[in-house]
Formats: sequence, structure tokens, C-alpha cells
Amino acid sequence: RIEQVHKKVIEGELWEKEPAKVPACIECHQPHTVRRVYYDEGVSNRECLSCHGKEDLTTEREGATVSLYVNESEYHDSMHAKTSCAQCHTGATPNHPERACATVVSKVDCSICHAEQVQLFNESTHGTLLARGDQDAPECMDCHGVHNVRGHLQPDSPTYVSNVAELCAECHGAGGKADVRYEGRDKGMVENYAMSVHGQAVQQSGLVVSATCSDCHTAHHVLPESDIRSTIHRANITGTCAECHEGIFETFKNSIHFTGEAHGETRLPMCNDCHSSHEITKTDAQGFMREIVTTCGHCHEEVTESYFETFHGKVVKLGYTETAKCQDCHGAHDILPPGDPASHLSRDNIVETCGQCHDGSHRRFAGYLTHATHHDKDKYPFIYWTWLFMTALLVGTFVFFGLHTLAWLPRSIMAMKHSRQLRAAVKPGEKMFRRFGRVERYLHLLVIISFLSLAITGMTLKFSYLGWAQAISHALGGFQGTGVIHRIAALITFFYFTRHIIALVSKKKESGKSWKDFVLGPDSMLPNKRDGQEFIQTVKWFVGLGPRPEYGRWTYWEKFDYLAVFWGVAMIGFSGLVLWFPEFFTRLLPGWFINVATIIHSDEALLATGFIFTIHFFNTHFRPDRFPMDPVIFTGRMTMEEFKEDRPREYRELVEKGQLEQHMVEPMDPRMVRAFKIFGFTALGLGLSLIVLIILTVLFNYR
Repeated sequence: RIEQVHKKVIEGELWEKEPAKVPACIECHQPHTVRRVYYDEGVSNRECLSCHGKEDLTTEREGATVSLYVNESEYHDSMHAKTSCAQCHTGATPNHPERACATVVSKVDCSICHAEQVQLFNESTHGTLLARGDQDAPECMDCHGVHNVRGHLQPDSPTYVSNVAELCAECHGAGGKADVRYEGRDKGMVENYAMSVHGQAVQQSGLVVSATCSDCHTAHHVLPESDIRSTIHRANITGTCAECHEGIFETFKNSIHFTGEAHGETRLPMCNDCHSSHEITKTDAQGFMREIVTTCGHCHEEVTESYFETFHGKVVKLGYTETAKCQDCHGAHDILPPGDPASHLSRDNIVETCGQCHDGSHRRFAGYLTHATHHDKDKYPFIYWTWLFMTALLVGTFVFFGLHTLAWLPRSIMAMKHSRQLRAAVKPGEKMFRRFGRVERYLHLLVIISFLSLAITGMTLKFSYLGWAQAISHALGGFQGTGVIHRIAALITFFYFTRHIIALVSKKKESGKSWKDFVLGPDSMLPNKRDGQEFIQTVKWFVGLGPRPEYGRWTYWEKFDYLAVFWGVAMIGFSGLVLWFPEFFTRLLPGWFINVATIIHSDEALLATGFIFTIHFFNTHFRPDRFPMDPVIFTGRMTMEEFKEDRPREYRELVEKGQLEQHMVEPMDPRMVRAFKIFGFTALGLGLSLIVLIILTVLFNYR
């Protein structure tokens, strides 16, 4: 039937537009006047293949030798097996004296049969470039083949689902004709697609229902994303994705991202804004989970910054992806304003939303201010004033004791020579003064272990946005590992604090004193009038206006260190418990107290860490006359000469009371001293390393 042979002649009225392309019937079929003759099918093809079936048939074209060979086997296996040569190569003259194809001068026009596809192709980027004469532009045969055209449902076809990416990669792959000309932001698109969830599904799992290049860009109507007609234009992208993800689209079209109004230069996000174009990964993949908050931050910058100041945001920075992120609270494709009853964050739903992670979620717990910031005094006054108080406490403490340390330094340098002489004068086996008992020494070991553990693991969370914090966290087992260490160290802290209180009670009973006399007595760790006097005398000594005070058992700076532990355990300990068990404590306290506890815990910990590793280390170990370490807290012993020099008032009082000999003990085993020094130097090294990192962060990267 003629409509099957010359489809466009019949349907497209080709004879009216390009009559030269329409062959006369007798050019293929010999005329008959007397009787009907039945010709073999493909009689004209046989004539063509008599020449073109020879492998050595060539021609010269633009200085190059071009093969004119047609593989008959491939041709008969192709989709065009029943299409005669003359249907594509129009203009042949069967009765030409030389050869029938001598009059074929025009290129093959696929629109003779594929009118709709060619029309779309001509409108596409490929077709437009081809019409301009661009040598890099593809033609039909570049994708479909020449005489071996296969159907797109045949696995060996270049247009079969699992082969499309490889086909497109011939031009759009790395170094391809299209790739070297591409100036957009989506470099490596073919390679990225191969690693995407779509590419892996098609190429690795053989899921032919997954998306390939042509599913998103179409096969013949490929247009840039800036063209409103393009399937990847912002106005059309959701519809394109909906071809496969219809259920998600039905949800998304009711969300604020689809129905809302853009503000300023910000555009409402479409599918590819969150999932990307060619790098689409599984939504439960680690990479996607880590990046989703940053992705949201492209539009919601301020809110995202406040998120990264929360516990959730900090652990995300440390690589932990199981914590709550934007979509866990707001939803993914069904995001609605909190005022909308259907929103995940509406009053009716927020408790349940928090309950996805927090089993004990309740109304007051859900009152936690997720994106609150201390920078907004009017909106969050409690948070602002807490931050201001903690900042003033931190700055004030470091300014006061920093000046104290700087003033002490010259005096300590002058005492270096004398201190060395005292240590050198010690005779082997000579009895020593016992300054600390066994319980005090071992409790201090627990203080060192727990404090270092708390400081290191805590600072990785506080400075989670920096590489050094992330590296330490990773080395300690990630956030989960540091979290376990932090909590164990906290329990050790509560233990040694409780044990010390018990020791104080026992000591009070042994003394036979009343609580008033015990707490306010001369050997008490509470400050008294004498401490104020010694502070003034010390300052005068620093500046050369008086002699060094005759210190007793405890100096004013040691009492400050001691009371700072009480303050720190109370402040850091209680706020830490609130953060450890927020569901319980918010039954007694408002939800915003979690925000307050976070500031207290973080800033007080920074103060404690900075003070211990700078001021306390200087007072006890790094003073030039004590450098590099004073082991008395480990051994509990000091030489008699050092005791007389360092605590003259205490020495005199013990002599007057006849109690000095009670405090004299044998030197500690040198092996134990060596072990304590190794432990001590290790602790000092860790503390110094951490404080250097903190100081550099505060100076150059603090947020």
C-alpha cells in the first residue's frame, strides 16, 4: 500500500512542497499495459545492493575516501528491513544510462516517514545547530545508526534504556564535542549521572524503568533549561519528574515551596534545587543526609546558621547523620508554615514530630526554641541575658587572672636560680613534707582524667565547624564515640565530687570542730580576711613595693581554683544533666531553658578549659621557678627546703605546735615518681595542644 511506503507523500502532501523528492511509480515499478506482473519483494534493493553490497565500494569526498558499502545482513535485521533504499535515498532514476543512483543528490530526509520526530528535532538545540551548519551537531544517524537502525525496545539498540547514557556520553562525556564547548555549571554531567541513583539503577541493577537522559530531556526535543518549552525549565521540571514520581508530586504541589510566593531574588525551589540534576543520590545516603541542611541554607541562610549552633547542627558537622535535620522537623515534600494546622510544626503536631526521636516528648519539651539566637535581645531576652552574663564572666576572669599572671612572671623569672639550687640541695633518701594525702592525690588523678576527657570531647562539639575538631571526633569514634566518653567522664566528675564531700565530712568529724569553725577556720578553703590582705601584699610584691607574703597552707589563688571547681561542677553539671535528660527536666522547667542550659554549658566549659590550661597550668607548673612541672600533686610530697620557702607561715605554725614531724614521710619510690611524671607530662601536652587550637580558633575562626 502506498501510504505504508510513502507515508509523508500521502499524509504530509509532500508533492505540494518538495515534488522532486516524490519518485514516480514507474521509477521503481516497471510499467504494464497488457497484463499484471508480480514482482519479487525488494526488487529495487537487489539492484542497489548489487553494487553497494561490495565492501570495496568507495568514493572520494572532500579529499577523503568514504565507504559506500552496505552490510546486507545488518540492513535486513534493522527496523528498516521492509523499507526500500529508494524510500530514503530519493531522486533515483531507474532507467539512467549509467546508474540509477547517479541522480540522488539530496541527503536522506527522515521526515518522509518520521515527520513528527523530525519537526521536534528541528526545534531542538541539536536541530538548530545542524541548521546553522555546525559540524559538531548530531544528525538522526548519529544516534540511531545508518543501515543498522534498531528499535528503542531492542537491548542492542543505542537508544535502549541501558545504552542511552553511553550514547549521549559520546558527545557530552568528558572530552566529548559537546563537553569541550559547554560553559555551564553542571560539568561532568554524564559521569555524575552514572554515579546517581538513576544511573546506578539502570546500569548496575538493570532497572529499565529508571530515568535516563531522554526521560528528562526528551529524545528529539532537547532544549536548554532557559527555554520555556524545555522539559527541564523551572516551569516544567516538576511535571517532568512527576512522570515517574507522581505520588511525591501530588504531595509537593500542596506545599509552601510550590504554592508560596518568592521573596526578593529568592526563587521557590523545584525538584532539582534540592536533589540536583545529574548527581541525584538516595535520600537515605550519608552524603545526601549531610548536605541537605546546607542545601536548605542556600535559601534559608539565617535559619541554617542558627541550626548549626544547636546540638543537632553541631553533630551533623561532625558527620553524624541520624540526628534531626530540616526535613525531619519541617517535612520533605509537604513543608507548610507552622501556623497551618497540617504542618508538622503546628501546635497539634509538634509534640508528635519531636517524638519521632524523643520518646518522652511532651508539650513543654516541644517549647524548645530551635532557631533562637542570643543576638535577638527583644525576641529572646532570657537567652540574650544568659549569654551576656556568661561572656562577661569569661572575659572578666581572663582579664583579671591574665594580668595577675603577667605581673607574677618577672618575679618568677628572678626566682629561677634559687629554685634550682633548692632542688639540687636535696639529699637522696631525705624525708619530705607530706602536703597531700592519698585520697586527695587519687581524686586529683580522677579530676585530670575526667576533665581532659570532658574538655577534648566537648570542644569537638563546640567547634564542630573546624577541621581539627572533626578530626579529633573521628579519631575517637565520631560523635557517638565522643558522646560516650563525655558521659562517662561526667559520671567520674560526679563521683569525685561526691567522694570529696564525704572526705570533708569525715575530716570535720575527726577535727572535733563545729561546722562554723571547720568552714571558717584558718585552714579552710573558703576565702577570709587574711586572703584579701595577702592578695594586696602579693600585688605590692609583684611591682616591687613590698616583700613576698608569708603564705600559709592555702593561697588565695588556690582557693579560687578550688571554689571554681564547685562553681563549675554546679553550673556545667546541672546544665549538662538538662541537656542529657531534656524530656525529664522540661517537665519542671520551660522548654526554652534548654536553650539557656546550652549557653551555660558551652561557655562555662570554655571558661573552665581555658582557665585550667592557661592560668592554672602557669600557677602550678609553668612558672619559670616551677617549670616544667611541679609533681607535688602526684607524689603528695615536697622537700623541706621548698616547704619553708613556699609556705613559711604554715611551717612556722607546725613548728610552734610541735606537729611538723607528723607530716614528714619517706620519699616515694622513684619508679612511681617516673610513672606519675609520664602521666603528668602527657596530661600537660594534651591540655596545651587543646588550648593552642582553642586560642587560634577564637582569634581567627570563632562563631
